[in-house]
Amino acid sequence: MNPSRPARARRAARAVRAARAVRAIGAAGALVLLGPSGVAGAVVADGASPAAADLPVVTQTLPGVQQDGCRRPSGRTADRTPWERAYLRPEAAWPYGRGAGVTVAVLGSGVDAGLGGDGGVLAGRLRLGPRLYGPGGAGRDCVGHGTFLAALVAARPGSGPGPVGVAPEATVLAVAVTDDAGTTTADLLARGIRAAADGGARIAVVGVPVPAPDQALTDAVGYAAAKNVLLVAPAAPDDQQGADPVYPAGYPGVLAVAAVGPGGTAAGPTTGSASSGGGSTARVDLAAPGEGLRAAGPGGGQVSSSGPSGAAALVGGTAALVLSREPDLTAAQLAARLEATAYRPGTALPDPAVGWGTVDPAAAVAARPQDAAVPPAAAPVTVPPAPDRTAATRATALAAASALLTAVVALAAAAVRAGRRRAAAGEPSA
Repeated sequence: MNPSRPARARRAARAVRAARAVRAIGAAGALVLLGPSGVAGAVVADGASPAAADLPVVTQTLPGVQQDGCRRPSGRTADRTPWERAYLRPEAAWPYGRGAGVTVAVLGSGVDAGLGGDGGVLAGRLRLGPRLYGPGGAGRDCVGHGTFLAALVAARPGSGPGPVGVAPEATVLAVAVTDDAGTTTADLLARGIRAAADGGARIAVVGVPVPAPDQALTDAVGYAAAKNVLLVAPAAPDDQQGADPVYPAGYPGVLAVAAVGPGGTAAGPTTGSASSGGGSTARVDLAAPGEGLRAAGPGGGQVSSSGPSGAAALVGGTAALVLSREPDLTAAQLAARLEATAYRPGTALPDPAVGWGTVDPAAAVAARPQDAAVPPAAAPVTVPPAPDRTAATRATALAAASALLTAVVALAAAAVRAGRRRAAAGEPSA
């Protein structure tokens, strides 16, 4: 069933507002964001930047680990609302589902086991999978990046306006696929994907990509698809300008995610766009906030990070919200739902920088299946039967006979009138 004209008009108006990513200065100079929902988000702070620059920054890798050791706990928090929460407004989707019953695997540097303990933001919802390289288990996170991604996916809301996961009732399965410096290989990623699929995950967020395809990784992606697992991966590394595909995002069937900033446009080191002359060959399916994100870090406190990996975590959390309401969706249907309900960029689709648009949790979860499906095919054309030519022939013959009779009568009348004129003139009749 097609939506009514007023509903379509409202949806179109909402799309225009979100595509422009309106940022208005509110009372007392406070920054207010409008996200895909088209509803004003919470006030961030008077004159404060949404980039959370006052918090320690975590990255995909930790190059100085040999000299400086593992990343230290943050010990710092910021109470203002993160801009990505104001932009996405995941709480608008929570009446429909909060991720309960859905397991999201986070493939990265591990997830600090403390997040799953009493008082942790993943309390009772953190499962520790394997560590595929080095000593210890997946509950040890030297880099801090995997912990950050897990919190973006499923951290429970606190009492204030601080960071919160998109799906605060989802379960996180930690799978450690990097060394203590945060680097990985195609083989480690392949083993991690298989471990996620065998561990019951319906969604797997890949935190660190590799630059080239590999047969083992190709086979693992196929294995996940056969197990009905949706793979969500960054379309580019966090610390590089992405021109060439990275993997597993470069494989068909993997949801490739780019990052956008508070203005709604491609942010930082993402794939190039036609409008900016980037000329990227990397595919992008969806975009999500990825600049100056804020979430819990290892050992306590909050940290900040930027890049497509964080955007992928937000998309993974949104997928968990959808599955918590519609658990029978296949991985392909789930990906199609996220793409169909994304906030459109107002350009030809798919846009080279943001794909089908920016993920919209409320729209993705609230959409009924027919709202997110492709338009129905046109009704078949019915060819009427050939007309009865007998009736047409009879009508033609009758019309011809009538015309002939009319002509004869007219000629007879003309002859009578001519005879009368000759008689009146004294002329002999013919």
